[in-house]
Amino acid sequence: MKRHVAAALSALAATALLVSGCGGGGGSSSGTAASASTPSPKGGAAQLQQRFVKVVDSVSKSVVQIETTRGLGSGIVFDGKGDIVTNNHVVTGAKRVRVTFPDGRTSPGSVVGNFPAGDLAVVRASSPHGDAARFGDSSKLQVGDFVLAVGNPLGLRSSVTQGIVSSLGRTVSEPGGVTLPSAIQTSAAINPGNSGGALVDLSGQVVGIPTLAALDPELGGSAAPGIGFAIPSNTVENIAQQIIRHGHVVASHRAYLGVQVATVGSGGGALVAGVQKGGPADRAGIKPGELIVSVGGRQTPTAGALSAAIATRKPGDRVKVALRTQSGGKRTVTVTLGQLPGRAG
Repeated sequence: MKRHVAAALSALAATALLVSGCGGGGGSSSGTAASASTPSPKGGAAQLQQRFVKVVDSVSKSVVQIETTRGLGSGIVFDGKGDIVTNNHVVTGAKRVRVTFPDGRTSPGSVVGNFPAGDLAVVRASSPHGDAARFGDSSKLQVGDFVLAVGNPLGLRSSVTQGIVSSLGRTVSEPGGVTLPSAIQTSAAINPGNSGGALVDLSGQVVGIPTLAALDPELGGSAAPGIGFAIPSNTVENIAQQIIRHGHVVASHRAYLGVQVATVGSGGGALVAGVQKGGPADRAGIKPGELIVSVGGRQTPTAGALSAAIATRKPGDRVKVALRTQSGGKRTVTVTLGQLPGRAG
């Protein structure tokens, strides 16, 4: 979708090397000619290629295109009842969507529920098609594992990019103040429209949902090549099942401070604009107008930094929050973090 920036595309050019014999025209044929056809890969390379082909053929049957009035995105068929899991930002503001399945058939769909804080949502197609995806255990991923990203970048249905798992457990921020904990970093290119698609391993199991590409300020805010992020499949399955069962998330497993914050120009802290009545911050005595300068010893110069600091914690954690008062004084309170509500209100 539009929050993604197109990653730099690279082309691999295959060239034939023509070797000429030294001396007269009677050189050996083995040293003077190259085959006109590209040789087939052999051994381990052939096996890897066939594995890629098999995985793409299988997973492509489970990845759909989702269209709203705002643009295009991707989704994964979650079950045989028409439920499709995707990113929340793919369907933000939409009540009705159009789903295009891999065989080209289309169906109207509706948003069952969403979890904006985790950038996940479930769409239900009126006429189910496609195969339900197989979800793997993302906790078993290792840095260096091969992965493929399957989606509909730029409206090109069932496109595939390949890479590896570059890192695990990243905390990354999206536009709009959303922070994703425990994200998978991958070198597989994540392009506009990949959002909500499938990140799969070589067994054909979904291990994540591609969500965003890293932006590089030194490149004018364009995408940093080879750095994309995905939501782990264990999180995706858990949240999707809750939405399907309840229409919303009942247990987010995410820490919660209970404040509305803004970034002040000086970067001296996250300004408390509001405090949730009865929430963790309220119980600890945090007041509107104060600046939160650190949480658990981690500096929070901006609202985004505060969100990232809380995202690394768990419900029930006790943390020290350093504050600067409106009069310029300093104080520290201990907060027992709550569980982030699954829906507003």
